[in-house]
Amino acid sequence: MELLPERTQRFVAAMVPERDDTLREMEAHGEEIGFPTVGPEVGSFLRLVARMIDAERVFEFGSGFGYSAYWFAEALPSDGQIVLTEHDPDELDEARDFLERGGYADRAVFEDGDALETIDRYDGPFDVVLIDCHKSGYPDAFDSVREKVAEGGVVIADNAMESGIQDFEAILDAVEGGDPGEVDEHTRGIADYLLTVREDDAFETVAIPLGEGIAVSFRT
Repeated sequence: MELLPERTQRFVAAMVPERDDTLREMEAHGEEIGFPTVGPEVGSFLRLVARMIDAERVFEFGSGFGYSAYWFAEALPSDGQIVLTEHDPDELDEARDFLERGGYADRAVFEDGDALETIDRYDGPFDVVLIDCHKSGYPDAFDSVREKVAEGGVVIADNAMESGIQDFEAILDAVEGGDPGEVDEHTRGIADYLLTVREDDAFETVAIPLGEGIAVSFRT
């Protein structure tokens, strides 16, 4: 499913800032192995958000080989911190290598294992949280980190609309107040997450049709 008309997609892609050689290599690597990164349009948005709020600490639920973390790291101060979580140790090793080559490994913590278990070991506050793990786990991820998001901080959920495994029409029915009926765990996870953050009085949430759709929740 294409979220934007083709001309609009071209325009958004053309407005992405220039990437360094390491980021471009990461994009090529993702295409080669068929790994669904957030892509440069969303990546540049992540970096912009981090810069706009002067983020110092970032936590990622699901980091893969470090593509989104690299974008965040570019916006952090030299004494900032980004916590990467990944259950695949080989991908985490790749993330470490890429961030070292970019000169950002000194502000990164590489956590091998379940992100929901990892977040329990960290105190807040975090300025930015990215949720990009198993779709069924989105509600639990938000619940586990909700109180650790700083006032003025942001929670960003990737694949809020599309991922190739969820039913967008069912998600749309749910957020419009309908009953999506029997759906798979991925669709249910995304729908429940969106309803939860939208109705949470401590957050203001908007949906942005970049990449495969992101939900951006600001801690008021």
